[in-house]
Amino acid sequence: MSKHIYLHPAPFVFENGRELTDLQISYETFGELNADRSNVIWVCHALTANANVLDWWSGLFGTDDLFDPNDYFIICANVIGSAYNHSNPLSINPATGQAYYLSFPEFTVKDLVSAHQFLASHLEINKIDILIGGSLGGQQALEWAASSTIAIDHLIVVGTNAVHSPWGIAFNESQRLAITADRTFYANHPDGGAKGLKVARSIALLSYRNHTTYNNTQRENDKDKIGYYKAASYQNYQGEKLVKRYNAYSYYFLTKAMDSHNLGRGRLSVESALANISCPTLVLSVNTDLLFPPQEQQFIAQHIPNARYQEIESTYGHDGFLIETKKLTEIISSFLREQKEYVPELV
Repeated sequence: MSKHIYLHPAPFVFENGRELTDLQISYETFGELNADRSNVIWVCHALTANANVLDWWSGLFGTDDLFDPNDYFIICANVIGSAYNHSNPLSINPATGQAYYLSFPEFTVKDLVSAHQFLASHLEINKIDILIGGSLGGQQALEWAASSTIAIDHLIVVGTNAVHSPWGIAFNESQRLAITADRTFYANHPDGGAKGLKVARSIALLSYRNHTTYNNTQRENDKDKIGYYKAASYQNYQGEKLVKRYNAYSYYFLTKAMDSHNLGRGRLSVESALANISCPTLVLSVNTDLLFPPQEQQFIAQHIPNARYQEIESTYGHDGFLIETKKLTEIISSFLREQKEYVPELV
């Protein structure tokens, strides 16, 4: 594993016309680039994930996993605005000498992709063997494929959509309402909005999981219990867990970026954008996903000419794309073998 920082040599212009004069993208690489640069896997991460894909997608990425750094050159870059990136709302605005906080430029999924295209050009990568992402990462992967700015041999998207839905936007807005209800969010302090972020994460969990998941993991065995419920404790724990590793400002801006996702913007239509994706594509859904229901992935597969659709059965809802790595491995292996590409045998 190698950690790096890309310093963009020119002002970065956002889709809305605003600029960052010192864009910095932090990224990690795993494995070695082969002689003909044909073994690149580029991973687009989800909302609060980071560039260490071997950590958060272990079982799919790692030694002796399907995507083994001994066989591939794996790149995962933090997105603009991420708490783990060098350009985010807590970074210093060179014009003021103070952190940006809410003055950070609002950005879109297109902006996230544009930044990663600059990184790819800097690394002299002109072709990606496998571009893969789930959730917000899947939105990025689709936008990148639709932009036709780099050659892609295989596209794999999981639990995502071509246009962010009113349902998804409503969940995100509810989370932002929780964050902005915390008055400390406007205090311009690194810990600002922490209590609101805790509530936002609790709301998000309800969209990541489902009724069955909670029944299986948080059901009470004591029929006489009248307080201190497992489900309540779980919501508190998960909220605190995110607060310890993330900040409310990055979360606020990234949920807005997710809301912006629409492959039809600047193009003839969503359908035509998908139709212009020519590479073999695997579109995966989780059958119990409430946030990105299977019909959204079916729509993607129906409009990409060379796409294969498959549904994963899981009780874990949207989080199934991170948890069901054995099922992902089987399906992705089959897809790649169909393309007559070398897929290392798993030990």
